[in-house]
Amino acid sequence: MYEELSLYEVVIIGAGPAGISLATEACEKGISPSNILVLEKAKEHSWAIRKFYPEEKMVTANYKGNDVSCTGHLCLMDSTKKETLSYLDKAIADYKLNVVYEKSVDEIKKLANGQYVVCSGEECFVTKTVAIAIGVMGRPNRPSYKIPNEITSKVHFDVTSNLVKNEKVLVVGGGDSASEYAQYLVQNKNDVTFSYRRESISRMNDINHKTLLELGKDGLCDVRLGTDIDSVEESDGRIQVNFKDGKQEKFDHIFYALGGSTPKNFLETIGIKMSKEGPEVNDFFESKQEGIFLLGDLSAGRGGGSINLAFNNSHKAMQEICDMYLDCPK
Repeated sequence: MYEELSLYEVVIIGAGPAGISLATEACEKGISPSNILVLEKAKEHSWAIRKFYPEEKMVTANYKGNDVSCTGHLCLMDSTKKETLSYLDKAIADYKLNVVYEKSVDEIKKLANGQYVVCSGEECFVTKTVAIAIGVMGRPNRPSYKIPNEITSKVHFDVTSNLVKNEKVLVVGGGDSASEYAQYLVQNKNDVTFSYRRESISRMNDINHKTLLELGKDGLCDVRLGTDIDSVEESDGRIQVNFKDGKQEKFDHIFYALGGSTPKNFLETIGIKMSKEGPEVNDFFESKQEGIFLLGDLSAGRGGGSINLAFNNSHKAMQEICDMYLDCPK
C-alpha cells in the first residue's frame, strides 16, 4: 500500500526551534535535505513564539536563571522576537530545509519492517524515524475562512466545553471526532446537520461510520456529504452558513471537528503515555516507541526550557538517531 511513497530518513512534526534545529543537525550529519521532511500545521514556523511573545520581549539564552551553553550547530544569544524569528528563517534558508506548512499530522503507524507511516489527511509519508516537536499547547485546526467576532461565542472546537441543548447545530468534519460530536449533540436533543466536503467518508472507524449513517437513516441527523462551506456570517443573532453551491442556511451553533488535538491526546493515540512530568523518554529523548523521538517542550519537563536547550537536545537526539537507525555519512 505504501510501497510507491518516497522514503524519508526522518519526518519531523513541528517547525519550531526544536524541529528546525533537528533538521539542521540532520543536514550536518550529511543527510540530504530532500530526505528530511518537516511538517508544520501553522502557516509559518515558530507559532508559539509568534503568538505568545510580545514584540518587546527578549528571548533570553539564560532562561529562568539557567545558563545553557551551546553544544549544537544552532545557538542563540539574547535576542528580540524579530531577531529570533529571523535567525530561524536564515537556518531554514541556509540548509534548504523542506518545511511543508498547513500540514496537521493525524496518524502515525508503525509498519512491519520497523518504518513509520505519517499521515496528514489523505496524504501519507514513509520514514525510518520520527521526531515530534509540537510543543505543549495543542490547538484544533480551524477553517480557512474567517469567523466573524460577532459569532465566536456560537462557534466551538470541542463538544464538551459548552452544553448545547434543543438547538439547531451544524457539525463540520469527516473523521471520528465529527461523528462523535454528532452523536453527542443528538443525545442532547439538538437538531443536527452533519457537513463534510468530500463525497464519501474514509477516515472514520467502522463503528462511528455505521452509527452516523444510522442516525441519518432514522432522521436524527441530516448527513450531507459533498457540501463545502464558503463563508459564515452573523444574521439576526444566528450563524448564516454560505455553502459553495450557493445555498444558505442559518444555525444556532457550529461545531468544527477538523483535526488537531492536545499533545497528550495525540501522543496517546500512538502509544506514548503522558504523565504530569511529561512523556517518558531516555537520555537521548527517544520514547518507548522505538524510532520516535520527542523534542522541545515535550521533553523539557514541567519547568520548560530555553531555545538553546531545544537546540542542544536536538543535537544529542540526532547523534542517537544516526547511531541506532540511520547510516549517516558524517
